[in-house]
Amino acid sequence: MLAGKSVELLKDTVPSVSRVAILWNPNHVDPEFRETQRASRVLGVQLQSLEIRESDEIEGAFLAAERERAEAIIVLGSRLMFSNRHRIGAFAERHRMTMVGVPSWLIEVGALFAYGPNTPELFRRAAGYVDKILKGARPTDLPMQQPTTFELNVNFKAAQRLGITIPPTVIARAEKTFE
Repeated sequence: MLAGKSVELLKDTVPSVSRVAILWNPNHVDPEFRETQRASRVLGVQLQSLEIRESDEIEGAFLAAERERAEAIIVLGSRLMFSNRHRIGAFAERHRMTMVGVPSWLIEVGALFAYGPNTPELFRRAAGYVDKILKGARPTDLPMQQPTTFELNVNFKAAQRLGITIPPTVIARAEKTFE
């Protein structure tokens, strides 16, 4: 759902975008890639898969994105992507490529927007679990919880650098904006 929402927001913001690369780690098990594929098909976006399992594969992925003339890049969160975030941000900036995705840390490396769970809320909820465990609850007895609050962070500095005007409909949905 989250990565699929990134494609939708990207099309709302840059309607002309048609070729999008997705940087992801197939070893990081989650449904985000498949959701992005589905959303891309529905929205008429050609999606290029850039699979990264190790840091030394990133340059090859960047070359593939250049070769296919990707106009934007969606980054799916994982520890691997986080540890290489500055390289990813530098690539997107160097190629004037619109970067979007789920993890909120993308904003710090120049993403146009990030849409994902409200991280402070997740930490508060985790603290509640820790409290229950410290009071004797067995972790296996605690229910699995999904995020319930999501936020859109918009980076106006990136929009200006890319010559993109953020539509009022997208601005109205933003929880946080960065100048």
